[in-house]
This record gives sequence, C-alpha cells and structure tokens, in this order.
Amino acid sequence: MKYNSVRLMKSSIPILAASLSMSTLVIQSKAESFDRSVCVKDNFEPAIPRVQQSKDAVEKLANLQRKTGRKPNIIWIIVDDMGYGDPGCYGGGAAVGAATPNIDRLARAGLRLTSCYAQQTCTPTRSAILTGRLPVRTGLTRPILAGDKITKNPWADEVSLPTLLGETGYQTLLTGKWHVGESEGMRPHDVGFDEYYGYYSAQKEITQAVDARRYPDLVNNPEMMAAFEAIAPDNHLIHGFKGGKSVEVSQVKSTDDMGRADAVLVDFTIKKIGEFAKSDKPFFIEHCFMKVHCDNFDNPDMPGLSASKYAYKNAIVEVDLLTGKIYQALEDAGILENTFIFFTSDNGPQMDAWPDAGYTPFRGAKGTTFEGGVRVPGIACWKGMISPGRVSDDVFDLMDLFGTALNLAGVSSDKLPTDRYYDFIDQTSFLLTDDGKSNREAVYFWWGSQLMACRMREYKEHVKVIIPQSKMQWIDYSTIQDVGLAPWLFNLYIDPKEEMPVGHRRNAWLATLGGKLKEHGATFKKYPPKNIGLN
Repeated sequence: MKYNSVRLMKSSIPILAASLSMSTLVIQSKAESFDRSVCVKDNFEPAIPRVQQSKDAVEKLANLQRKTGRKPNIIWIIVDDMGYGDPGCYGGGAAVGAATPNIDRLARAGLRLTSCYAQQTCTPTRSAILTGRLPVRTGLTRPILAGDKITKNPWADEVSLPTLLGETGYQTLLTGKWHVGESEGMRPHDVGFDEYYGYYSAQKEITQAVDARRYPDLVNNPEMMAAFEAIAPDNHLIHGFKGGKSVEVSQVKSTDDMGRADAVLVDFTIKKIGEFAKSDKPFFIEHCFMKVHCDNFDNPDMPGLSASKYAYKNAIVEVDLLTGKIYQALEDAGILENTFIFFTSDNGPQMDAWPDAGYTPFRGAKGTTFEGGVRVPGIACWKGMISPGRVSDDVFDLMDLFGTALNLAGVSSDKLPTDRYYDFIDQTSFLLTDDGKSNREAVYFWWGSQLMACRMREYKEHVKVIIPQSKMQWIDYSTIQDVGLAPWLFNLYIDPKEEMPVGHRRNAWLATLGGKLKEHGATFKKYPPKNIGLN
C-alpha cells in the first residue's frame, strides 16, 4: 500500500491529537519513506503528521481561549509584487536603498519563513488563499484584464474563507487591491466579506489612462482613449457592503491620487481595527497594498522617502511605514496578544517593469515558476503565541493560510464540499509551536493550466520551464518550454538559483519527485478543473 493512500479519520489538529496511537503507527510505518505525507481524505492534500506538535498547538490555543474568552483575530498584510530580497530581514532594506524597520521588527517578533511560496501572479495567489484551492481548479489562472470576457463566475460555487469565518461569528473586511473580478457576483462583498474598501484592479491598470508620460499613445490619442474607456477597469475607490451595495468614494484622476491611495486605505483599516476591538466578535482583515505593483508613484504628501529616491524604493519605504501603523493600531487597541498577523507578497518582483521593480536573489521573476517568481517573504507574528526570533526553511504555501485560519476560528473541514479537491495544509502547529516543523510535504507550481514543477524538501523538479528571450523580460518576451530528455532537478540548498540540474549526476530523488507530480496530476482526473475562459 502506498503511504499516501493511508487513511486517517480527519485533518483537524484536535483529531490528530486525539488519534495519537494511530498516527504514531503511521509515522513509524513511514520512517524510511522520502514522502512523509499521509492522505487524510481523497479530496485533501496529504500532510505530514506531527502528533506531539499538534497536541502542543491544541493546548496552546485552548489556554489562550480560556484566558480571552473568544477566538483570535486574524489579519493578513499582502504587498503587491514585493521581491523576496526587498525587506531588510531578507537581505534588502537599507542595503539596497530602502530601509524597512517595521517589517524587520515583525520578523524579529515572530517567525520568518525562508521557503514561503505564492503563485506566480497576483490573481492566482489572491484566489488561492481565499479558497484553499489551486487556481487551475477554480479557473482563476491569471489576472482578468481589460477586454477579457470570462465564460462563468468562478466564485459562484466556491466556498470562500470569509464566508466560513462569517458563519462562525467573525467580522470580515478586505481593504485595498482585489483583482479577482469586478463584475457583480465576483466582488469581495459578493463572495463573503462583510465590507470592502479598495480598488478592484492593479495600479498600472488604473493609472495608464491618466499618465501621458508613460502611455502617450493612449492618453494623447482621443480615438485610442475612447476605445480603451469602453473596456477599462473601474478606477474608483469602492466602499462595498455584503448584499451588493457599492459606493464610489472617489476617482483616480491623476498619478497623485494613486500615490496617496495606500495611506488612505491604511487609515480605513486602522479605523476598523479600533471599531472591531470594541466589539465582542473576533475579526478577519485582509489588507492588500496597491504598492509596490508598477506603476509606482510617490505619495505627494511623503515624497522621496527612500535613500534611493527611485519610485519603487520610495514605495517600499511607504509600505513599511504603513505596516508599522497597522501594527501600532493593534497594539494601541490592546489586542496584539489575541491577533495572528501574517505579512507576505502575492508573487515575486515584476522585472519587466525595471527599474520600477523589486529584487530577488533567485532565478526568474513574476510570471515564472522559478524561485524568483514564487518564493516570497512570509512573516508570522503573534505576541505570546509565536516565539520571537524564529526562522524556518520548511516549506509553506500561502494557500495554507486558508487551513490555518479555519483551525484558529474553530471551523471544521467537514464544512467543505466533498465534490472538489482542496490543496491547503493546516499549518497551525508549525507556526505556533517552538521549533515547529511544516506539515506540508510538497508545493506544486502551475502556469495557467500547465503543471510546471514540484518542490519536496530541498529539491525542486521542473517538467516545463519559462525562458526569457531577452534580459529581465520574464513575461512580455518569454516562452514556455518542455525540459527535454529528463526533468530538471535542482538541489536548492547548493543551487538556489536553479542553474545546475543534478538528477543523473548527484541525486537519487529524480523518480521520486516525478512520482509525486504524477500523483498530483491524477487528482485532476477525479476532480476536474474549471475553465472560465482564462486558460
């Protein structure tokens, strides 16, 4: 019997803890296996059983709830297109002309993940963390752009995280960038959030209609502008409410308006934190920065913030400053001890926009499944619950935030439909226990509807790759290629830039990772993916 076909009763931490004797037998039976994961349900991603770690996390959460009398608050802070090497705690910061003292403080106060993975572009990541499912399964495989006509609403049959949290008593808010559909039925306040305050699209999609310097052939050509306006994304700051009501608060009419946007959005989040803190209900906030996605423009009230003085670096410093304000608001409200904070980026830097782009020490960039496109900063902070100063290179997928949030809120995985596959792993015990280990064995990388690669432990195997045809042109001038005679297998510990495949020279795991990819692919036969017209 294959180890990943072993069946346990349930995926939640409490049941793992209660099933100690059974899980111990499973672990012992897998002691010699490279693949340590165990299949809990046919439609759930196999996870690594960590029995004592799970018991410790259960006890830790129970003690906190006895102390506070309520479930913990959850806040995600998501930056747009920040590179792995941008924050100081990841090797950037002041050393590259944009100090990040507040982000660095978060890292010192909690757990800094060095192998945290996103999808390769923004819409896929943003949909995956709210559904717990790979974008290829939901159909949200790339951003919905001006002129796209999708064939169905992908959210219509998805069970979103804010819906599940709302049903258990959480107040839910999304502030900032959405970029997962702006049509009725696809907006944040249509898919489970109680309230939304932000912009549907990315900065560039909004400002290209007002920036004559960067887009003169559009802005200065009335015929072209008329054609664009017929398909252009919404350029308003939207205040939306569950039930469908939407209010246009203001309109972006200049690059200065866009430059001020993040400060306005953070002010709103801070206001809501103050309101929520006075309530007897816990809250879930997903705060999504507009910056540092190109095109970046200085906040005219805070120009030239960075030592570099370049627009991108100024944006990094502003994001850091505003992140500090959010943290301070939680502290001022006296709720840090009962609030789980996670800081990250939705993908790697968009190098096609350089120098309006970030930095990664890895190969590739946004739009690729090389490490530069998918490995991102990931910081988990929770005063009194996550020990300060922790660092881990165990793998973590941003989809795992979905499962972790469910666990923190006490939502059973039994509430999820059985007619679809779920790719998240509950990482509560990894994040909360001292010296915790990841419960995830493998991370899978897709580009659209094409399976590209898999990482297990320190190894990463590619079956397809994205190759630029010119320096830094990882999106606009690149091709997807089959790898040829054999998969490209890299040992990321000795070759983090993925330059020297080792499969037939220095490694015995080529076939093992290949088998893992095949098992993953087989899940799509039983649980077919959706196609909404973006493939």
